Amino acid sequence: MSALPWLHPQRVASLEAALHQRILILDGGMGTMLQGHQLDESGFRGERFAEGRDGQHTHTHDHPGSCDLKGNNDLLTLTKPDIIRGVHEAYLEAGADLVETNTFNSTRISQADYHLEHLAYELNREGAKLARAACDAYTAKDPAKPRFVIGVLGPTSRTASLSPDVNDPGFRNVTFEELVENYTEAASGLIDGGADLIMVETIFDTLNAKAALFALSELFRARGSRLPVMISGTITDRSGRTLSGQTAEAFYYSVKHIRPLSVGLNCALGAADLRPHVQTLSNIAESFVSTHPNAGLPNAFGEYDETPAQMASVIGGFARDGLLNMVGGCCGTTPAHIKAIAEAVRDCKPRAFSTESAQAA
Repeated sequence: MSALPWLHPQRVASLEAALHQRILILDGGMGTMLQGHQLDESGFRGERFAEGRDGQHTHTHDHPGSCDLKGNNDLLTLTKPDIIRGVHEAYLEAGADLVETNTFNSTRISQADYHLEHLAYELNREGAKLARAACDAYTAKDPAKPRFVIGVLGPTSRTASLSPDVNDPGFRNVTFEELVENYTEAASGLIDGGADLIMVETIFDTLNAKAALFALSELFRARGSRLPVMISGTITDRSGRTLSGQTAEAFYYSVKHIRPLSVGLNCALGAADLRPHVQTLSNIAESFVSTHPNAGLPNAFGEYDETPAQMASVIGGFARDGLLNMVGGCCGTTPAHIKAIAEAVRDCKPRAFSTESAQAA
């Protein structure tokens, strides 16, 4: 795969140059921003999936009408594109260099909960187009600071390593081949929509991630060109392990053969709790290192209380100690958090490393 040419060579060169010059800023939480709009069922449905006059869900060629769509944030890419682009623009205005597509659950497996499996490719393509338009507009405003689109591949709602049935530990509700098919379709949409990079993120099961990375490898080979790949795992609790049982170090060695542009950690923990695991990656990674933590740990109501100033203070320490190349926020973070983080790391040098791995897979 590494022998394939870049799909967007000028953009890759620009990105790599920026990564060697400074710490780049990722965006923050998408769901956090969408919750602020307080959309109801009709808001999620928009015109395309509108309810009938009697309030009943109507059957259309796009949707059987048998379940609610509220909570399907990825669907807003199609039904409320102005809101999604507005979120991207808010993060770009706050200083983000890279924005993530609204495609965390845009696989057939995850969309099956809403009977919208058939929209997977469209959700990814249109999600990338929205982010592309926002980034291009901000790059045009300041060509010296190019903005980049990260096409997001989420973990799906199933796990290939663990049984969902405590009474049958050998049972699996998804196969490796099914995951590969899902990721191939989603990644095709992201590429066709104009993504600059692909990020396999919030990885709680490394076997799922391996399916995604294999899918990307085969897809790039079939297309005859490639995009840089980012990999971001999640430490699920203070045990310091992923859900499938790996430490940060073991996780890294499981995926380093892909020669990614970056390896990092996101979600689950706040910055302070994530620091020792980011330190581990920084010590061993032959690639750039990224992190986008939550705004602290959730409180009793599932909300995140860490203020922009608090989060930026902790992450500023990461940067001053040379642990980072890219940093942003995950659950509970807002443009205010990203702006504060950007200011906190502005004068810090990016993490240095000596390796060949900047030639990303």
